Amino acid sequence: MDYPRYEIFRDAKKEFRFRLKSKNYEIILTASEGYDSKYDCQNAISICQRNSPYDVDYDRRTTQSGKPYFVLRSDNKKDIGRSEDYSSVTAREEGIKDVKRDGPTKTIVDQTLVNA
Repeated sequence: MDYPRYEIFRDAKKEFRFRLKSKNYEIILTASEGYDSKYDCQNAISICQRNSPYDVDYDRRTTQSGKPYFVLRSDNKKDIGRSEDYSSVTAREEGIKDVKRDGPTKTIVDQTLVNA
């Protein structure tokens, strides 16, 4: 299988979600919400592919416990993807670089077809 890639899957609530895996197989971005339809999930991936290279579409945040993370925003500035929590601001910035590099990938694996 090719990496980086987006994977479409169903969560425990049977909602469609996506995750972006980097070339080292790590998850570097996940859907900010579940989607009722696969089409909406695919549309969210398209937005990530389009917006990920641009710094203006990242919102740098901190959890209540002080862990840095980021969200990738859609065209209407809604959260579309979320990173993991990082140990430092420097690590968060490296995560953003990874998503900028890997986010435009056109490789999408639909795991709902395998697990149907």
